[in-house]
Amino acid sequence: MKQHQKINYVEFPACDLQATKKFFSDVFGWEFEDFGPEYTAFSNQGLDGGFYKSDQKSSLENGAALVVFYSVDLEGTLNKVQEAGGIISKPVFSFPGGRRFHFIEPSGNELAVWSDNDR
Repeated sequence: MKQHQKINYVEFPACDLQATKKFFSDVFGWEFEDFGPEYTAFSNQGLDGGFYKSDQKSSLENGAALVVFYSVDLEGTLNKVQEAGGIISKPVFSFPGGRRFHFIEPSGNELAVWSDNDR
């Protein structure tokens, strides 16, 4: 949804667009629309965005912003991430307000998932 001066879109680098698309489809049910061989877009996921062909990656180590998903079932989402080939970079930990974990998707981008459920 376009709103004046609100965050509207996010883009990530991806060295392997096909593996990244498969990962996000398998774990989060995303659908993609390709715009040529070096760009793919996703929508209706809370925030629209895309992946562009690049050897770079988005990680906290190199100062990137952290995109965080919400889950009602943190362990279930963690299992889906691992089953789809994601690497857990920070195991589940507690913080004021909930718990979360960080993961690396196939192109090397670091993201996180949090939950306020106490399971």
